[in-house]
Amino acid sequence: MSPPTSAHEHAHQSHDAIVKRLKRAEGHLRSIVAMIESGRACVDIAQQLHAVEKAVCQAKRTLIQDHIDHCLEHTVSALASGEQAPLEEFRQITKYL
Repeated sequence: MSPPTSAHEHAHQSHDAIVKRLKRAEGHLRSIVAMIESGRACVDIAQQLHAVEKAVCQAKRTLIQDHIDHCLEHTVSALASGEQAPLEEFRQITKYL
C-alpha cells in the first residue's frame, strides 16, 4: 500500500463542485430527518431519500471519473518505469464504480 499523500496532491478541479453538491445533499438529508420526525408520509420521505441518494451517487461518479481522467497518465508512466503502486490505486478506485 502506498504512503498517504497530501490532500493538495489529489485536489482536482471538480472537487469544489463535488463538495458543494455534497453539502447541499447534507442539508437535504437533515430536512428528511425532520420530515420523519414530524410524521410525513413515507412516500414523500422515500422520494426525498431517492433524490439524496442520486446526488451522492453523482458526486461519487464525478470524483472517480475525474480521478481517472487526471491520474491515468501518471499510472501509465509509473508502470513504464516498473512502479506498481499507481496501478493498485487505479484498481482500488474502479471497484467503486
